[in-house]
Amino acid sequence: MNIKNFVLNELSVNCFVCYDGTGDCIIVDPGCSEIATCSEITGFIKDNKLNPLFIINTHGHFDHVSGNVFMKNEYNCPLAMHEADLKMLKSSQVQAALFGLSVLPSPVPDMFLRENDVISFGNSRMKVIEVPGHSQGSICLYSEDEKMLICGDVLFNGSIGRTDLFGGNYLQLLSGIKNKLLVLPPETTVYPGHGSFTTIGNEHDSNPFLK
Repeated sequence: MNIKNFVLNELSVNCFVCYDGTGDCIIVDPGCSEIATCSEITGFIKDNKLNPLFIINTHGHFDHVSGNVFMKNEYNCPLAMHEADLKMLKSSQVQAALFGLSVLPSPVPDMFLRENDVISFGNSRMKVIEVPGHSQGSICLYSEDEKMLICGDVLFNGSIGRTDLFGGNYLQLLSGIKNKLLVLPPETTVYPGHGSFTTIGNEHDSNPFLK
């Protein structure tokens, strides 16, 4: 599996396009807020002759969902997220306004993802892991074959997700990270929603929030 990273919007959200040799792909957290920045993603998909099968939100905060409308209009493939963040998704414009920003409303999801669901595209598979605490509907996508984890705002390089926003719960987040993520193979590459990539082993050994 290949993964292409795009850093988008004023909050520097990591958007990922995951694809394999078949050309099928998924788009995770399209945080672009206008057509110009969304064209970075659509241009890459066109240049590499990819076929998007799903648009996936790791959670419902506005900075991760602002490009849903553009991607949905472009590809008309299913939009998927956890149902617990549906209310948050619908309030994305209100959230953005609190940061002095504006976004277009997101389409409603076509499907909801739950623990152990499997996203299939081409010859690739990614399993859904529920890790609430940053938001109640936060999910991670894990590929056991590739030893890679897309974790939204759950876990960062040297940090963890904020829990002072709507739906946040610090103890719940810590428990989920320790019991569901740190048990993954240490060589697993972690692709967070903001900032640089890391590994499970590095966070297990050095993340100050997890001591």
